[in-house]
Amino acid sequence: MIDLLVAGGGPAGLATAIHAALAGLEAVVLEPRPTPVDKACGEGLMPGAVRRFEELGVVVTGRPFHGIGYVDGVTGLRAEGLFRAGPGRGCRRTDLQAALADRAAALGVRVLARRVGEVRQDGRRVCAAGLTARYLVAADGLHSPVRRGLGLGVPAAPGRPARYGLRRHYAVAPWSDLVEVYWAPGAEAYVTPLAADRIGVAVLTSEQAPFDVQLARFPLLAARLPPPPDRGGVRGAGPLRQRARTRVAGRVLFVGDAAGYVDALTGEGLTLAVSAAGELVRCVRAGRPQEYERAWRKLSRTYRTLTSSLLWARRRTPLAGRIVPLAARLPGVFTGAVNLLAR
Repeated sequence: MIDLLVAGGGPAGLATAIHAALAGLEAVVLEPRPTPVDKACGEGLMPGAVRRFEELGVVVTGRPFHGIGYVDGVTGLRAEGLFRAGPGRGCRRTDLQAALADRAAALGVRVLARRVGEVRQDGRRVCAAGLTARYLVAADGLHSPVRRGLGLGVPAAPGRPARYGLRRHYAVAPWSDLVEVYWAPGAEAYVTPLAADRIGVAVLTSEQAPFDVQLARFPLLAARLPPPPDRGGVRGAGPLRQRARTRVAGRVLFVGDAAGYVDALTGEGLTLAVSAAGELVRCVRAGRPQEYERAWRKLSRTYRTLTSSLLWARRRTPLAGRIVPLAARLPGVFTGAVNLLAR
């Protein structure tokens, strides 16, 4: 019998399958979309994520970056926090997903072009997409159909504005070896170096509007960007905040965005996904899958606390305008926070 049936062939699902194969378990990945799979993503891997992918034998390509810079999108005031334990890496999402798929294939992981529909389980097995396995891992994204099908989603809190992400690439040489985060009322823009002649610009906002309308909030950034070769080329995602009642539902376990997501503001999503994938496999291999819930909560505590705190400040107009000035005034505190996220 298959040990792990993994719903979703993105980074979280493939990392889970690779962890499983390295632990001597059979994993089969279900992904109806052809490789490589793209999505709206800031495409900046924090140093912790780079290390964890390398530990799995995944070669991460792209361009190194050495810290995070906060920039006032109108005045240009900036604060910089440099990494202490090695660089992060700007990596196209499609390149990362292809590298993970290659590593999984080299370890003998099967990837089947199937979509998970109904999930049935009892005390010994779980059945989905015509296959039977000991466990099903739902790595099927922000709006996880498996989570929804099992009734494990939590409704959005009333009165809290939803947040959305948009991303576009620009054919221009990076002007910084940092990921720059430009702050403006109601939105942030993340500039990630991806190659010698390419950057990615991702906008997080609570207002739904076209990318160019959002970009106009950041005149200093917009002035540095060439016209995009394709006026389209925009990927979007949202609402970003997604809550799950649990990470373990019988023989179904959740990882990556499907396990619950606060926001992309701190850039920790992929670090948490690959780390949680390792904990999930460890708990299953030890015969104690129920322990994964506690392991996930422990792993995600820093991400959930810092991201929620920044979002709280972001929603309060007087505080939101003080984020960059405070970071510039307290460089040691800002650098410490950056390195806490970089682990």
